[in-house]
Amino acid sequence: MKKTTFASAILLAGTTLTALAHGNATGIVKERMESMMVMGDAVKSVTPMMRGEIAFDADALREAARIFQAHSGTALTEKFPEGSGGKPSEAKDAVWQEWSRFTDLAEQLATYARGLEMAAGNGLLAGGGMSAGSMMGGGSMMGGGSMMGGTAGMMSAKDIGAMPADAAFNMTTQVCSACHARFRAEDD
Repeated sequence: MKKTTFASAILLAGTTLTALAHGNATGIVKERMESMMVMGDAVKSVTPMMRGEIAFDADALREAARIFQAHSGTALTEKFPEGSGGKPSEAKDAVWQEWSRFTDLAEQLATYARGLEMAAGNGLLAGGGMSAGSMMGGGSMMGGGSMMGGTAGMMSAKDIGAMPADAAFNMTTQVCSACHARFRAEDD
């Protein structure tokens, strides 16, 4: 579960920083920041369940998954029109320079979020402690080729949906982390 905790911490920190940046953002930049904040809030709402800190609630996880779906794929990429970088945007120029890779991650998030919605009914992994990376045969997806290099090795929503809910959550939030690592600028 350490990977889930790490990925959640990254997303929660991003949500806080995004909230601070909203004061100067307008138009499409503000819209995408708000969209990211909504997804961050969804992560924040279910992370305690994934950690075993509160009782598991499949319906709450399904709702979070639906939020991810509503803000991923084309709904995400259309909030990044050419020329919408620069301050106060946190998007790196790499978004537009590597557009295909960016859109692949946005679509991967949509697919994994659909899988997460299906996995919600599976409950948490018995005994805990296994991460999605270990379920996949080792290695974190964060630096792996399939996450950072396109959809060639991407799992299907059905594959994700067959996982325990916490593993599916971990896989989904790793897509967010991979995208942020490559395409989101760090604060100065």
